[in-house]
Amino acid sequence: MKYQLIIVGSGPAGLTAAIYAGRGKIKTGLITGRDQGGQLMLTTEVENFPGFPDGVLGPDLMDNTLKQAKKFGSQIIDDQIVKITGQAGNFQVKLVSGQNLVSQSLIIASGASAKWLGVPGEKELKGRGISACATCDGFFFKDKTVVVVGGGDVAMEEASYLTKFAAKVIIIHRRNALRATKVMQDRVLTNPKISIVWDSIVEEAIGQAKLEAVKIKNVKTGQVSQLVTDGLFVAIGHKPNTDFVADLVELDSKGYIITSQRLMFEMARLSQSKSFLEPERIASIK
Repeated sequence: MKYQLIIVGSGPAGLTAAIYAGRGKIKTGLITGRDQGGQLMLTTEVENFPGFPDGVLGPDLMDNTLKQAKKFGSQIIDDQIVKITGQAGNFQVKLVSGQNLVSQSLIIASGASAKWLGVPGEKELKGRGISACATCDGFFFKDKTVVVVGGGDVAMEEASYLTKFAAKVIIIHRRNALRATKVMQDRVLTNPKISIVWDSIVEEAIGQAKLEAVKIKNVKTGQVSQLVTDGLFVAIGHKPNTDFVADLVELDSKGYIITSQRLMFEMARLSQSKSFLEPERIASIK
């Protein structure tokens, strides 16, 4: 199958690009990737998106955006990418299903995925007490006890934010010192609502319909205990979903695609010209 444009990623950015491309009468294929809908599919109520004064469920928002992209003609390809190569003036896109697509241009909107603990019970209880986004789900833990796993700035930000709602926030960190910047550490260490369990890791999430407790292990003594909690927020970082373009574009040390102000300026300029869909023009931008 040959397209003028292939979009990689089915989160808000990818689907918005698909809507605009479709309205522009560009033959567009959107490859959903492994996590169709992106991280909003793991979010309950979204209250900070324009046009929804009473909030909207994350999955509902993404489902409606998907329908809008389809309405304007974008073809939704529920598949994952194995590899992308440039050949004979076109991009060759190989999919897990075995399909081979050809496109004049690409938009990479694959985003980043939260790193998870990978412990028993975590997958089953995601969205049922387990989250990777305090700003998305903190509101639902009013006057509750919640756990935050992590020791960097992200974890400190999550913990601090959660004190707006939760009665008690417990940080579990595998070391005896935080990795966060000093200002973030001070903010957490001086907050009376926050306590820290040092030298410990979460080994299991426990619960049936919702999270009820976590099993934690002290990495120095080996002692295992159970901590009753209403929520578990995993804040150990994000991993950009860019492995499939490692040979195509330049990535930084964390795996993010390196862009520049000139690149964004050139893309904006080219989008107004007939040469926008010429891959050799895009490839020439450094």
